[in-house]
Amino acid sequence: MANGHAGVAQEAGVAQGAGVAQGAGVAQRAAAGFAAGAVSVLVFHQGAWALLHAFGVMPPPFPTAPVPPLGVPQIYDMCFWGGIYGLVFGLLLPVLPPRGVWVQGIVLGLVAELGAMFLLPAIKGLPMAFGGSVPIILVSTVINATWGLGVGLFIPLVLPRGFARLRSA
Repeated sequence: MANGHAGVAQEAGVAQGAGVAQGAGVAQRAAAGFAAGAVSVLVFHQGAWALLHAFGVMPPPFPTAPVPPLGVPQIYDMCFWGGIYGLVFGLLLPVLPPRGVWVQGIVLGLVAELGAMFLLPAIKGLPMAFGGSVPIILVSTVINATWGLGVGLFIPLVLPRGFARLRSA
């Protein structure tokens, strides 16, 4: 099956030549996703955080408190994990619908929120879902959904031109 990859791309809803088949390879999508995720933390995540800080809901943005076990500043930790989520998003692009990548980015932010509410507490031995605090859940959801929107808006900008299907979304 010499043309197997093109068939897979077409089945995933990506026109041959406009998407994965001739556009962005795996490494390019992974790098673009990581970059979009990390930059979105600095621009969208922390932008939402700053807006909430202006209303007295959050502490100042760009927190620098050390994060165990390595002691890196919290903002670096958030950029790293935002990049990891973005990397996975970039790898999943071929199987996602070719339009509305910004909406899919918001969904990514909601998936990250679920991770923050259930996966991270399970690993760290903390209460699930922020102990049921509705205000904290709402604030965290707004910040993470805004971050995801940023990923969805940034990733088409950092992918090669061959991935133009995302730019017209």
